[in-house]
This record gives sequence, C-alpha cells and structure tokens, in this order.
Amino acid sequence: MKLALKVLVLFILPVSAFAQNPTVVKQQATVVANALLKSDYKTVVDHTYPKAVAMAGGKQKMLQMITAGINQMKAQGFVFEKATIGEAGNFYKAGNEIHCLIPEAIVMKTPQGRFASKNNLLCVSADGGKNWSFLDLNQGTINSVRTLFPNFNSNLIIPTPQAPVKL
Repeated sequence: MKLALKVLVLFILPVSAFAQNPTVVKQQATVVANALLKSDYKTVVDHTYPKAVAMAGGKQKMLQMITAGINQMKAQGFVFEKATIGEAGNFYKAGNEIHCLIPEAIVMKTPQGRFASKNNLLCVSADGGKNWSFLDLNQGTINSVRTLFPNFNSNLIIPTPQAPVKL
C-alpha cells in the first residue's frame, strides 16, 4: 500500500505542478484588453512579453510607438469599440516558461463601417502561471516567434490570423 501511494504521488505531483488555472490567464488578458479600450497603453506595455518590449527599444519607446500609432488611427476615424477575451487553450511547457493561446475578438469602428477581428494572444508565464505577459499574434509576430522564443514548444499550433469582417 505504501509503495502504491508513493508511485501515485510520483505520477500526480508533476502533473499538478504543471496544472494551470485558465481563469487567471483570462483575467489578466482581460485587464490588457480593457486597458486598450481605455487608452491606457502603459498597462498594455506592462503586460507585453518582456523580450518583445526589449526588441522595441524598451518600455518607454514601445509606449511612444503604440501611443503615436493609435493616435494616428484615431485621427483617421478608427476607434476600438469592444475587446473580448475567450477561454485559454492548452498549456505547453517551453523551456522555463509556460505558453498558451487565448482568443481575442476586437470590434473597431472605421470610416468604412464597423469591423470585427478574431485573433489570438500568445500568453507567457515565467513564474509557474501566477503572472502572464502577452503577445498579439499578428502575421509579423508569428514570423518572429522562433526568435522571441528559442524554446517554443512546436506542439502549440498557432492559427493563421483572420482578416477583419465587416459587421
């Protein structure tokens, strides 16, 4: 009986140590989505995958780039109306990190009408799932995944981003 208990603990402990809480990922991703809607780009940058922030020249530089880009979009009549975060997918071990995808739906008002886009965020945790950073998976970032994540787990399949749909 004691041997059976030890064997059971040996098999369950590694699984439970890797067990993640999808609710935590969704809550933290929702904070970022809401920050985008409120023009709180500092919060967006604070929750962006750190290596991507570094590649952009640091937090201040990324904040300036996002602010300038979105201000230019607003001047052209583009406005974020709604951002919705879906349910986190499977969790994958990738070196010292944990990765998963979470769907994001954005509705944007443009001079040509309202458009909806559905894409994914790559969610990354370096602390066992307590805190998550995010990377919007547009075509450019998908092409950079291997550079940003040398230990990327190839079992995590990234879907091709979808073109926005007119509502």
